[in-house]
Amino acid sequence: MFQLPILNFSPQQVAGVCETLEESGDIERLGRFLWSLPVAPAACEALNKNESVLRARAIVAFHTGNYRELYHILENHKFTKESHAKLQALWLEAHYQEAEKLRGRPLGPVDKYRVRKKFPLPRTIWDGEQKTHCFKERTRHLLREWYLQDPYPNPSKKRELAQATGLTPTQVGNWFKNRRQRDRAAAAKNRLRPHPPRPGGRGGRCEAAGGGTSPASGAGETGSAPP
Repeated sequence: MFQLPILNFSPQQVAGVCETLEESGDIERLGRFLWSLPVAPAACEALNKNESVLRARAIVAFHTGNYRELYHILENHKFTKESHAKLQALWLEAHYQEAEKLRGRPLGPVDKYRVRKKFPLPRTIWDGEQKTHCFKERTRHLLREWYLQDPYPNPSKKRELAQATGLTPTQVGNWFKNRRQRDRAAAAKNRLRPHPPRPGGRGGRCEAAGGGTSPASGAGETGSAPP
């Protein structure tokens, strides 16, 4: 009978490969590597206790849309504080995406707050401290500067921004996605507003009437407000 080749990797070597592929952002290769691991009971038991392997499995589950597997991993294994930020982002984003699919529309800030209340972070990836969902002003400034240069950053730029801001690539991607949605909504709202009458005919009086802040400039300022 044909037998699959057995990989003679130690748990430490497997963890090292998982960490390298995770840092590179190559989720497809990471998934293939995890699939190729041995299924012997003794080997599985050792790998199921390794945080790097468990974190890699959670990341692959998220990116393949297998949220049930993601939740199972996060709820049933205790992770160290170093992994909390990334895993919390995966937990929240998975629930956000499920809620968006269910409602058929993007979630606003209030919607996301309700999702967080309904699906609180499990204590396996949370140390009990209150988590803020607002970014520091320095972080927001960096994000805004990059947004003006490129509203659609590629994965490499997202990772670079994540390192510069201390966020995860998922959080960076969410910020850009939400900012684009707000700008589109502000532009659409502005198009629906009646435009003020053009100056003319009455000279200075009309000029004074139209000289204030127009609805267009006000809407644009609101639409570009940071999250």
